[in-house]
Amino acid sequence: MYTMEDLKTNRDAQITVGSIVFFVLAFPIYFSIAAGNADTDFAGAAGDYQVSGELTYVVLDSGSESIADGDTWSMTYNTDAVNDADELNIVGVRISMSYGEDETANGFGCAAPGAGDSAPDTITGTASHLTFNASGDGQNNGGNGAHDVSAVWYNESMLGANVSGLSLNEIKEQLDSMGAGLGDHSVSIAVDAQAGNEPLPQCSRSDGGETVDYTVELIVLDYSIEAA
Repeated sequence: MYTMEDLKTNRDAQITVGSIVFFVLAFPIYFSIAAGNADTDFAGAAGDYQVSGELTYVVLDSGSESIADGDTWSMTYNTDAVNDADELNIVGVRISMSYGEDETANGFGCAAPGAGDSAPDTITGTASHLTFNASGDGQNNGGNGAHDVSAVWYNESMLGANVSGLSLNEIKEQLDSMGAGLGDHSVSIAVDAQAGNEPLPQCSRSDGGETVDYTVELIVLDYSIEAA
């Protein structure tokens, strides 16, 4: 048989256990919420930050293409062909080109002094993704040439710089593509070939185009932001 004292003791024990359980459950939740709010406040507060980053490149394609004078070679690539593309911070697409001189000279007078020289040809590369695009020209100058073109969608000026007056979130918005780099990426190469001068009638020159070696790559950015 329980006495009144026993009942009181059991009730006190239950209250004590209930209080312990409440604090065990409540305190982690409280501190988690408090820490989350602190992180949010920090991320949204303007300040001075040091930004650093490293660019790496993922090859989509490479090859060699013979392009006739006045023609344009083009190709489109999709990030579905890249393993774990959705885990990459894709911030650009680049096409690198190299080319020689395919001009031909015919006639016995071409070997004579003053027979003329090859003319430089213009090779134009274009890279694009969504609304982002870039184009650039290069010339072989009668010999060899090379250049690359990159279309990017991040703030290049922030890398290696101290950034002031922006919040952590605002800086991230200018460095992280948030998946915007996924999808189709297009490139093209156009050739404008020119034949050199022919001061001697016994020498004729012609240039029907150029052979261009190319590499197409995705540009991937890994970055870090620290309080300055």
